[in-house]
Amino acid sequence: MSQYLLSVHTASGGESHQEPMTPEQMQAMMKPILALEAEMTASGAFVFSGRLAGPDAATVVRASDGDRVMTDGPFVESKEHIAGFYIINADDLDAALAWADKVTEAIHAPIEVRPFFATGRVADQMPGA
Repeated sequence: MSQYLLSVHTASGGESHQEPMTPEQMQAMMKPILALEAEMTASGAFVFSGRLAGPDAATVVRASDGDRVMTDGPFVESKEHIAGFYIINADDLDAALAWADKVTEAIHAPIEVRPFFATGRVADQMPGA
């Protein structure tokens, strides 16, 4: 079984320009997400998920001539950003894509699916290791 990252993409500024949801609206929005996460958990696919703060909360750390340089804001200026993610277990890419289809249906946002390299230490994955 392999692990996959299902990253949730959203347009910059989309959430900040919306009116705050009522508790009833929030509950209605969360109902299909919680049902999907329960299904993922029951099947053994769910590993971890998280929602990220907006790109304006990002800090980029770089090494420059032996010094550390930090800048506010996202690494890449873009109209879209990663708003959250799921890490799942899946037998293969087709199974991961099936979960991504369910996630996009529940949250109404594009999902990017990417496999992780085989688990273990990075050094163990290098040629000649």
